[in-house]
Amino acid sequence: MNETPQQYVARILGLIAGHEPMKVQRSTDDKLQKLTRGVPRKKLNRRPAPGKWSVAEILAHLAETEWVIGWRLRSILSSNGAPIQAFDQDAWAQTSNYAKQDPRKSLALFRILRDANLALLKSIPKEKWEYYGMHQERGQESVARIFQLIAGHDLNHLGQVAALVGRK
Repeated sequence: MNETPQQYVARILGLIAGHEPMKVQRSTDDKLQKLTRGVPRKKLNRRPAPGKWSVAEILAHLAETEWVIGWRLRSILSSNGAPIQAFDQDAWAQTSNYAKQDPRKSLALFRILRDANLALLKSIPKEKWEYYGMHQERGQESVARIFQLIAGHDLNHLGQVAALVGRK
């Protein structure tokens, strides 16, 4: 999908409209566990089409994205206005060889990193939610906005995983 950074933000924020971002983020791991439970590894590794990610690749992406978010949040909270580097998810997928990652290990890593990031966010004072970073492509993004984007990102990939495994 070729979209501008602004189109991406609009699409992702559209997914979270009407949802509570904290509830979404707290439940994503359980939903992924339920969606993938009992699904054969071969099916988790199957790409739906050339250039489209398999479930295993999506899970690896979610784990690495959680790393990125943790770094971004900690950078912003330590230095309001910190620069936020964009990343090319396809380059990361190739570099980290998402196609060969164990989906169960990716999900376990996602869970650990998500728990750490949510614990951090629960611990910060309310005013720090307005701290922001300067995203290389999207401009100023507050901690609160990043929190919304991650919840929308979760919903985006939960929908993809559900479709790929044939579950709702």
